Amino acid sequence: MAYTFRMPIKVRFAPSPTGYLSLGNARTALFNWLFARHEGGEFLLRIEDTDKERSKKEYEESIIEELRWLGITWDGDLERQSERLPVYERYLKRLLGENRAYFCFCTPEELEAERQAQLSQGLQPKYSGKCGTIPRDVAEKRAKLEKHVIRFRMPSHEISFTDLIRGRVTFDLDLIGDIIIAKGFQEPLYNFAVVVDDEEMSITHVIRGEDHLSNTPRQVAMQEALGFRVPVYAHLPLILGFDRKKLSKRYLDASLKDFRAQGYLPEALLNFMALLGWHPTVDKEVVSISEMVSDFSFKKVQRGGAVFNPEKLEWLNAYYIKNLPADILAERMADFIPSAWLQEKEKLKKVLAVEKERLKHLSDFEQLASFFFTLPEYDPAFLIWRGSSKMIAADNLSFLANVVRGIPNHELWSKEAVEKYVMSVAEKRGRGEVLWPLRVALSGREASPGPIEILYILGKEESLARVETALKKLGSAR
Repeated sequence: MAYTFRMPIKVRFAPSPTGYLSLGNARTALFNWLFARHEGGEFLLRIEDTDKERSKKEYEESIIEELRWLGITWDGDLERQSERLPVYERYLKRLLGENRAYFCFCTPEELEAERQAQLSQGLQPKYSGKCGTIPRDVAEKRAKLEKHVIRFRMPSHEISFTDLIRGRVTFDLDLIGDIIIAKGFQEPLYNFAVVVDDEEMSITHVIRGEDHLSNTPRQVAMQEALGFRVPVYAHLPLILGFDRKKLSKRYLDASLKDFRAQGYLPEALLNFMALLGWHPTVDKEVVSISEMVSDFSFKKVQRGGAVFNPEKLEWLNAYYIKNLPADILAERMADFIPSAWLQEKEKLKKVLAVEKERLKHLSDFEQLASFFFTLPEYDPAFLIWRGSSKMIAADNLSFLANVVRGIPNHELWSKEAVEKYVMSVAEKRGRGEVLWPLRVALSGREASPGPIEILYILGKEESLARVETALKKLGSAR
């Protein structure tokens, strides 16, 4: 059925709350959202929770939370299929009344025997349709007493539609057979409920993963039977592993909640997901959300699988961390550091400013920066520069401590002032033999920001206290 769409364009993201939001589903939500915003249309959210056994409120709440965290906002009220059961019942009764659906009483054992018989003959398994020959009045009486399902009477012809990504697609409905669309009037199944919802919500474009492509002919057949509009379809490429094979279980099962807990920024994930199958007009790796919206087009979505590159995701995350202002980064860090650190706001900002160059994930920060907030532990021998001695290390630290103490009170404690006094000592006594024991005394680390940055952030009193501790360690060392 041809249909000329009225504006505004309407798309929907329709997750099932049977698990946490996966990266693949989040990408589907993003592509729907980008298309709607680019076209000035509407993006709707529908929770498909008719699976009573597997659907859980905690998953629904998590899905909503992760979408908000990403900044993917929806228009209008959230819809839930569980609240629309009377609507589905009305359409089921209509299909039954028009003889486009029927009650089926076949047992699982009968269906399996039928399937095996067809396979043994080299045939594509499909339901024979034998319950479709039962007179309607007889079937209705039996349905009140016996366990049953409702099947859609599939037409025997080809269905073609134009996919915005794949072009013209054709399916032979005769190969599908009569499909189950409900387990009863109060238990509609996916392929039926989605058809009703898309019509009643005036959905103009259905954008979803390639794994749903086989569902499309079933849904189009029901749309035609009910006299519904047929939306435009776009099936996104699968996400593949780096070897262009099935994505590994580690990433296949990972949820947005997992990535968030590891310390990935929403900006990095949005950028990464957008490039899983879509290419901006200008070939570049870093794309802002505003650029995605203005540039989005299905002409730039590839047909082949999109490769998941974890190294690229890490690089993007490091890039966005590095480019976040320190005050915003401090807010984002709240879930990843001890609450006591958050009380030292100015110090935290300074630490983030020097450490963010080394961060790949927000979760890395606590381990990397812990010495700024707690006294470091280290072996006294670690204070000695290579080829030097305990005596030289102690002498240099003592001299340097006196120089730092002597910084005039009228001179601001700035990085520039600290650098001037410390480097004057280092240039005379040797950079390695001065700066190395200073770094270890302040941080206890081999890899850390430079000792001048650490000295500046810790401040005069804390820095001198740590140098005194180092001198005591050297004094007691054998």
